[in-house]
Amino acid sequence: MTAQIIDGKAFAATVREKVAGHVARLKEEHGITPGLAVVLVGEDPASEVYVRSKGKQTVEAGMNSYEHKLSAETSEQDLLSLINQLNDDPAVHGILVQLPLPKHLDEDLVINAIDPAKDVDGFHISNVGLLGTGQKSMVPCTPLGCLMMLRDHHGSLSGMNAVVIGRSNIVGKPMAQLLLGDSCTVTIAHSRTKDLPAVVRRADIVVAAVGRPQMVTGDWIKPGATVIDVGINRIDAPEKGEGKTRLVGDVDFDSAAQVAGAITPVPGGVGPMTIACLLANTVTACCRANGLTEPEGLTV
Repeated sequence: MTAQIIDGKAFAATVREKVAGHVARLKEEHGITPGLAVVLVGEDPASEVYVRSKGKQTVEAGMNSYEHKLSAETSEQDLLSLINQLNDDPAVHGILVQLPLPKHLDEDLVINAIDPAKDVDGFHISNVGLLGTGQKSMVPCTPLGCLMMLRDHHGSLSGMNAVVIGRSNIVGKPMAQLLLGDSCTVTIAHSRTKDLPAVVRRADIVVAAVGRPQMVTGDWIKPGATVIDVGINRIDAPEKGEGKTRLVGDVDFDSAAQVAGAITPVPGGVGPMTIACLLANTVTACCRANGLTEPEGLTV
């Protein structure tokens, strides 16, 4: 068996097109332009790349992009003051503070200072609680992207066995909540799960978000299962030359693709969906703030 490739890059382009359509209608029918504010503290190279990409795609979708770049020495008080300003700004519908933050800043304190209605990352404790109890919330972007791809591939997920490998607050836990919401039978597995391969082998859906390069191999996968690889790991690639690296997921793609029914590649799978869902969340937040009908197909 050779797995069908779930093309996250193409799917993300479709989501961004839907977002742009909703933005155009909001402008034309209501005179409203959704606005996303991104706060970057310090000069982490990877974070700078992400922020540039987010800003570019925000503008391309027709939304307003507000970037706030602060020095690595920025005090907690100054950062919280900026967040309060953005909370009170009616032109800003979504707020994202790029992680990780410099070590002297309390990430939990900063995240929970964001107005939950503008928390387009879905990390605020209120949104975590709302999601966990099945209520309307802002949903974390990466799990939302995974759910969209699974729904698109399978239609209904009801009754399927799903294993989420990884228990992070950013991906693993919210992913499990979303799958439960779609009536899957869900197991959260992790580094201390006994006989992890056997647990994974029972799954119709495997979401790998453990942060270990190529840990999940083909002999872990149930024939025909759908594999969503959230991992982004950089490993040495001597075949490319001395000092060269390449990106791989948490799944050993080559062996898993021989067994799975469908699989996301790395790169080009889950990654592009994360920013697309950030844009979708910003439109959703804008609609909610203005008492308008939420865009269909862009949220849970």
